[in-house]
Amino acid sequence: MSLLDPFTHAVAAVLAGAHAGLRGLGADPTSGPTWVLCLALVVVVVRLCVLPLAVHGVRLAHANARARPHLQELAARFKGRTDPDSLREQMAERRRIGAEHGVSRMGCLPLLLQVPVWIGLYHVVRDAAGGVPTGLLDASLVASFREATLGGVPLASAGYLGGGAGHLAVVAGLAGSAALLSYVTQRVFVRQNTPALVTPEGTRSELAEAMGTTQRVLPLVSAGGLLLAGGVVPVALLVYWVASQAWTLAWSAAVWRWWPTPGTPAAARLA
Repeated sequence: MSLLDPFTHAVAAVLAGAHAGLRGLGADPTSGPTWVLCLALVVVVVRLCVLPLAVHGVRLAHANARARPHLQELAARFKGRTDPDSLREQMAERRRIGAEHGVSRMGCLPLLLQVPVWIGLYHVVRDAAGGVPTGLLDASLVASFREATLGGVPLASAGYLGGGAGHLAVVAGLAGSAALLSYVTQRVFVRQNTPALVTPEGTRSELAEAMGTTQRVLPLVSAGGLLLAGGVVPVALLVYWVASQAWTLAWSAAVWRWWPTPGTPAAARLA
């Protein structure tokens, strides 16, 4: 038994339930559009379940942004002081500042709890494409899934080549869509909602310069990774990635528009 089993079985139950619901509404149980909609519904259900953690992440970013200038001032005040009394005083001041601005001691732990859910979803879709049942997603549903096609391309197939121009067009279209959504999310919304790190003197710190370089490169790396992965993963996973990236884009745009992090270009736009 794997530690991921509770997550994979939960995701499989959602996927099976979505399929049963659509079948009850008259959808063709073996058609590609039915299974594509099932995958999109799984993304929606999973994202709604972890939405409180995403909201916590936004609040934590705001708290950290409010506390950052005070922490930088504190670090400058205690710079070079390494005696035990100074270290204790500095730690006490850090705790006071954190409590005053609502900085959680849990840090990013709530957001990291989402990772097993995403991995579980990945394994369920990958295994179904490979003909392996998981929990309530039994052998008959897996067989139905493997018969489904999108634009004539089986959802269980993988790779850019091997099925002619139509196959290439479908796979490249899905991989390109996921890559484009990821690039826009990182390049436009995440980057503009990330505060620049400055020293107490008002100049950009070395860490800020490094973060700036990372923010310029990360969108390209993320998009390129999705394009490369498109050549090896099942088409069903590409469908899942497109739906997932679309949700991420919508959420990032909402945060950028209505709840920007203080001290960022997104927040300055509303000033």
